[in-house]
Amino acid sequence: MDLRSGRAFWPLTNGLMHTYPPLSGDERADVLVIGAGITGALLADRLSAAGLDVVVTDLRDTAFGSTSASTALLQYEIDTNLVDLIPMIGQAEAERAYHLCRDAIDTVRDLTAELPDDCGFRERGSLYYASNRRDARMLAQEHAARTRAGLNVEHLDARTLKARFGITAPAALFSPDGGEVDPYRLAQHLLQRAQGRGARVYDRTEVTRLDEPRDGRRDDFTAHTDRHAKIQARWVVVATGYEAEKFLGRRLATLKNSYALATEPIAETDGELWPTGCLIWETARPYLYARTTGDGRVVIGGEDDNHHNPARRERALPGKQKRLERKLGKLLPHLHPETAFAWAGTFGETKDGLAYIGPRQTGDRLLFALGYGGNGITYSVQAARLLTDLIQGEEHDDLRIFRLDR
Repeated sequence: MDLRSGRAFWPLTNGLMHTYPPLSGDERADVLVIGAGITGALLADRLSAAGLDVVVTDLRDTAFGSTSASTALLQYEIDTNLVDLIPMIGQAEAERAYHLCRDAIDTVRDLTAELPDDCGFRERGSLYYASNRRDARMLAQEHAARTRAGLNVEHLDARTLKARFGITAPAALFSPDGGEVDPYRLAQHLLQRAQGRGARVYDRTEVTRLDEPRDGRRDDFTAHTDRHAKIQARWVVVATGYEAEKFLGRRLATLKNSYALATEPIAETDGELWPTGCLIWETARPYLYARTTGDGRVVIGGEDDNHHNPARRERALPGKQKRLERKLGKLLPHLHPETAFAWAGTFGETKDGLAYIGPRQTGDRLLFALGYGGNGITYSVQAARLLTDLIQGEEHDDLRIFRLDR
């Protein structure tokens, strides 16, 4: 599947940081990770740090699929509000899902502190504003639910919101717990670190068929590739995002397109393009979302629609860009930006806004790390932790939240 259209910001500004060869001969490993985007990179890094022998493959150049199209707002807030998630999966698991996303932001911060550069990571607050008066009432309920869950969140009325952030809306929630990162750069550095520990990374190599072990307890998987070479592995982790149905046999998410643009650098005012440089998003669905970059750009996205085919997404991009420009001008009229890059990416939306992480079925060694929705990176951080521990014999209760059969 062609996962993006237009000129994605991250790979163009970073350039081709690292290259990896295609698979040229048979391989054997403890774990085969299929997919070398940010999810596969986080897995490879964690698995190799645990002493496991890892092979990673991707049918594209590494991190050139959905990762390069990500706007990489790191939020603990899930696309499904906590007040809506609680009746879906229960209070304990809903609150735990929110806390896991919160913890993942700290993990990304710690990871970037260990890498050759900070990958553009910045701790940022998250401002969630009401798109209309009805949603303002919902935000009051959401504030109460998050407060009961022990999350750090503040309720802002319209006057306070305008005074502190210059945004006109009926109400908002502000949380200091958020972040932003360059997802392409982070993925590339993690893959390099995993390679330094002995992991082998092969791009432009597609796994075309996966043969299951004949004896589920003893035999290995055999992955056949379009390079006429095979990979045998005790465990397989599928981290191919929206292309995972090839290995699962069914689709777990509804495919959507999201559109985004990055502006030219804007002269800073008092050190930030808007107060605190926080992440901004709204209650409407689909929602508008915005962040800044280290060189003074605004990245804004939204205008989601149903995915039909890449050609249709490509045709829609110019019109979606114009609508995003108008919305940015209305939301933050003091900026007067000029668009430098515009792109679109395909993503998956689940019924509850949660990722799918874990085995296809209990006891299976075919595992999935599918960070669908707006929390892809934070979900992927947790997938790397949970699946590495599972492979090492430790199964967490947290896997129940993200199980594939829910």
